Amino acid sequence: MTDPLYHWPAAARFGRRVPKEKFYQAGTVTSAMREKFIGEVQSITWTHKLAEATINLPGSPAVPEVQIFQISSKGDDVSEPKLIAIDKAIPFPIIYEVSRFDGSNQQVRMLAAHKQLRAGIPKLSAYHSTDWQPADSERQPLPTAITLPALYVALLSPFTPIATRPGETVEEVVGRLQAVGKLERDIAALSRKLRIEQQFNRKVELLRILKVKQSELAQKTR
Repeated sequence: MTDPLYHWPAAARFGRRVPKEKFYQAGTVTSAMREKFIGEVQSITWTHKLAEATINLPGSPAVPEVQIFQISSKGDDVSEPKLIAIDKAIPFPIIYEVSRFDGSNQQVRMLAAHKQLRAGIPKLSAYHSTDWQPADSERQPLPTAITLPALYVALLSPFTPIATRPGETVEEVVGRLQAVGKLERDIAALSRKLRIEQQFNRKVELLRILKVKQSELAQKTR
């Protein structure tokens, strides 16, 4: 898996600082989380807006725009509950760049959840992330795409643990990610049972089921 940092188009530059209070007012942050929010997050900047008006790719009701948020951490990282609070307050898919200082060196990682818009609170998949890398690492051009939904899937593909299929929608990617997660849990449980099973016939049956699950997992991830 490669760990890209993207060169966001200049035409999509937004560059607006977002007060943390915005998310408190949205009602998605409890008092306890607010204190942790203050302790972890130095600043939030809405750096880019990928939309038909900025990069000339048509959107859809599922992906009308894609927002890029840069979050400066006060410490080693920003935990997922803070990202969830932001995602629930903003009615568009978001890709985050979280930055921190490791001594005197600034590092950054990119992460996002596949976000499904719906009435009320958006539905989020698990978050997936690149590794930390130097903030001055060379940035890559955006993947080639002819629509915003296709671009959104392609942007997240390098740090999602499945290979994205041509033409696959956000909903289809999320469905496969959920299926992969279930298969991985099933395989882990079967492996544990296999290690402790004493009866030969039962061991053979568990091994057969395990191989079927492993084959299904391989098919789902590619």
